[in-house]
Amino acid sequence: MSEHNHEPPGLASLTSKIVDTGLGALRNRGELLAVEWQEEKSRLVGLLLWGVGFLFLAILGLVMLTATIIFLLPQDQRIYVAAGFAALYLLGSIMALLIMKSLLKREPFAESIEQVKKDRLWVESLR
Repeated sequence: MSEHNHEPPGLASLTSKIVDTGLGALRNRGELLAVEWQEEKSRLVGLLLWGVGFLFLAILGLVMLTATIIFLLPQDQRIYVAAGFAALYLLGSIMALLIMKSLLKREPFAESIEQVKKDRLWVESLR
């Protein structure tokens, strides 16, 4: 026989350890989520700034290219080419506006919201 009489841990002790482990894991996941959220915010801000810089330089380049094309033509044709470019840019802006409006009509996280509604109906049906 052994000198030390070890009894197996009780149900309360095991439950307590499981709960402590679960809460520790949840805390770790929460901290990880917070760190990743900060990193993603920082990345998004950088992406937004670079995107604005790209758009500014692209528009500036387009204006310079348009001006170069207009000034390369004879003076009596410049007004017609300028009007053509203006019409082209106006048409492009109208198309962009219509696409933006259609994208804004779509509800964000629509599929997730639909799944939550289905889950709620299922839980209510169990009562």
